[in-house]
Amino acid sequence: MRARFLVLGLVAAVAAPAFAANGIDVQRGEDALLFGSCVPSLVVENRSAETIDFLQVDLTVVLSDGQQRTVPLQSAYREGVLHPIAPGGRAVLKQPLDLSRALGVTCAEVKSRSVARTICEAAGKACASQVSVQP
Repeated sequence: MRARFLVLGLVAAVAAPAFAANGIDVQRGEDALLFGSCVPSLVVENRSAETIDFLQVDLTVVLSDGQQRTVPLQSAYREGVLHPIAPGGRAVLKQPLDLSRALGVTCAEVKSRSVARTICEAAGKACASQVSVQP
């Protein structure tokens, strides 16, 4: 019985530093069509040891007619109630449609995506962990 606890303790001790070193991964989520307008999303996986208070990724999209639009995708309202993302947790970054302009096109008209800016806050300051975004 003691051997099992010892093995579990060693596994936890070895896994904790690896868990903390992996950073914050952001991947493309499912697009939604809301009132005829494409609404992109991103999925966050917090592989770091810190709790994320706020995460925003400004996504620049190029439309089929060549226009570019920047869409903010957020974990919560910046000045509102926070939805912390705990270590090991997952969350969806969404566009606050009441605060930002809708794309106004269908998802088929979005030709490319790139990251314009990333804001990550934990404990009242910038996140210590690296944020990796694959739009």
